[in-house]
Amino acid sequence: MSEKPPISNEPSGEQSLPDEIWERFVRDTEQDIAASAPKEPSARDRMAASRPRGGRDDSRGADRGRRSGEPEGWRTGPAWQEMNGRAGRRRRMWGVLGIFVATGVLLVALNPSRALSLVTGDDASDGTATAQLPPETAAPTAAPSFYDPDRPTLKEPFRGSPAAQYADGAAGIEAPEATALGGLSKERVAAGLAATRTLLIESNLAPATLRGERPDTALGLIDPLEKDVLDALTTGLTKPDRDHDPLTLFSRFDTRKVKPVGSVVKTRGRMTFDKASDGGVVVHADYTFVYPLVKAAPGSTEVARTIVRRVLDVELADPAHKQATAGKLWIVRYDVDTANSACGVHDGYLHPEFADETPTGPSPSGSAIDPYDRSRALSPDRPEGCGLISRS
Repeated sequence: MSEKPPISNEPSGEQSLPDEIWERFVRDTEQDIAASAPKEPSARDRMAASRPRGGRDDSRGADRGRRSGEPEGWRTGPAWQEMNGRAGRRRRMWGVLGIFVATGVLLVALNPSRALSLVTGDDASDGTATAQLPPETAAPTAAPSFYDPDRPTLKEPFRGSPAAQYADGAAGIEAPEATALGGLSKERVAAGLAATRTLLIESNLAPATLRGERPDTALGLIDPLEKDVLDALTTGLTKPDRDHDPLTLFSRFDTRKVKPVGSVVKTRGRMTFDKASDGGVVVHADYTFVYPLVKAAPGSTEVARTIVRRVLDVELADPAHKQATAGKLWIVRYDVDTANSACGVHDGYLHPEFADETPTGPSPSGSAIDPYDRSRALSPDRPEGCGLISRS
């Protein structure tokens, strides 16, 4: 295009263009063509085009590409393939995450305690996951609901039991606020309530008593003038038999055969007081104690729970109406209902029954009773014998 066209030999009335004008026309034309021709982007431009721009409008980048002369879709194939690959991986990742979330929701719905143990790393669900019940202020109207059927373990001895919501040991024995009553001052009533609480603790929770040792502190709280009761208890502690059974007032285990699991005994109940018919005050106590135990043999892992419910009435006598020793308790009534302990054995110890043992003594009979049902009254004239229990 830089060459001059040949001069025509044909005659014409028009004069030919001067050489300087023609050269200028050629230069301008070549510059325009060079400016409008497509250009392959540089390596830097290609890297910038494939780099994601967070938070920016993609349409602006497209406009810039078109204004620079880059054709739409210029070398964009590999970048789109890479983006499609990342999107596919993200979809697979969210799909797997969704499966895990759905599985977790199902596990929580079916077994909350197990789900919590997986999260915390503990093989436990009750003590951590179960809220303690408020103090019992009146007789319940029904038995507690049945819990997760999981078996107790050495780490979780109260798993699957209503006792998981009971208080620990002496914390579950609370004396009510004292008032003056029956001719006794408020201070005298308060002292009697405190002594009753100590008697319950020393009879059912003190480690020495549970090991089968002589409960001297508990015996020392009983009025020495009540000789018949003290004589029966003393005989039962030294030479137990059917008619002299220390288990009517004390919880004791044979350490040669069983040992406690941990140091916690679960406790649930209430204490009330009222005016006695002949002056003074009668304190009424109704408590359930749950003992987790394992065989004393090395390597034993099966946990058995023995449940003991005690009803105890003691009198704070008014010296003006009854001869009594100041500061001592006069026992009016004591009763016991025991579950998951060998029936018909009168050796002065509670004997929890394990699944791998052959039951001893008479076979249980009658309708099954829930030992955690504190709405059930312990009638003094209830039939004797070995009964069935619905759970332990």
